[in-house]
Amino acid sequence: MVQLNNGITLFFSLLVEAMPFLLLGVIFSSVLLLFVDEQKLLTLIPRNALLAALAGGLIGFLFPVCECGNIPVARRLLMKGAPTALAIGFLLAAPTVNPIVFWATWIAFRDQPEIVFLRVGFTLIVAMTIALIFSTQADMRPFLQDNLARMMADPEPNPKANTNGQATPDDDISPLLKSGTFLMQAPGQVLQLDAPPAQVLAQITGAPPPLRLRLRMMVDNMVLEMRELGAVLILGSAIAAFVQVAIPRDVILSLGQGPVTSIVAMMALAWVVSICSTVDSFFALSFASVFTSGSLLAFLVFGPMIDLKNISLLLTVFKGRAIIYLFVLAAQIVFLLSLVMNLYVG
Repeated sequence: MVQLNNGITLFFSLLVEAMPFLLLGVIFSSVLLLFVDEQKLLTLIPRNALLAALAGGLIGFLFPVCECGNIPVARRLLMKGAPTALAIGFLLAAPTVNPIVFWATWIAFRDQPEIVFLRVGFTLIVAMTIALIFSTQADMRPFLQDNLARMMADPEPNPKANTNGQATPDDDISPLLKSGTFLMQAPGQVLQLDAPPAQVLAQITGAPPPLRLRLRMMVDNMVLEMRELGAVLILGSAIAAFVQVAIPRDVILSLGQGPVTSIVAMMALAWVVSICSTVDSFFALSFASVFTSGSLLAFLVFGPMIDLKNISLLLTVFKGRAIIYLFVLAAQIVFLLSLVMNLYVG
């Protein structure tokens, strides 16, 4: 009974902690959808993969969202046709490389300022490296969930034409019989909310819609994304709470004495505990007298990227194999950086 009560308490604490940041991310996502001009945004984004990865890693200073709120924003960036390097860089770096988390980490580790700056530096290295690896994939859609792949802007000039230049059978299908989310505007006129913004505007009049219509579309999109992402967040929080109760924390802490085992233990703890990046620095501070500096950095860098709670949210964007790639790459790079910290910095 005690374990059940602890599990319920952990579940609600995770949910209450994460839900505001998920809502913040959904709001930013909806703003990107309807109030940011797609063409202007794409012209500002560097096409070079390295610069795009760096820009994605630093965008968190403009979009200070947690690891629950960055996923809908990254999904919207992919739908807008942003470079893969930028979207992946933002996805991995934004939960840590933002002013709110920087300030929280500084408050927790003000006596160890190197932890604060190395956390940002290590996060950028990991995020940019993985972003560059994913950017080598010419077409990301095979790695994305089918519904998201259908929403993405098609790189072909005429997505409705086949190899012979003829129209596809979809041209004759009513929009209401196609997949997607639609809003009825008038008898015989519908608006596809999850189409790229350029298509949304074209479906109306070919000109920017009035502010009232944009606000209405934004609210509708927020409800749709909260319904989808909120459900999986609840499931992920429940799994994270169950694992925390089922696995004794002493089992993980007993491994934290050596330069290698301490890193593995703290990375495992970060993955299991699933603490929001805005408060995880205070949690890590409680282990500062027992664990090595490298293992503390491993916890602070790896946790916001991949944990039990946000894996369920990642599944709304990526297929399972892509998440495995993200997990393995992030774990390897974080481990190597933390090991260098333990062996050569101390």
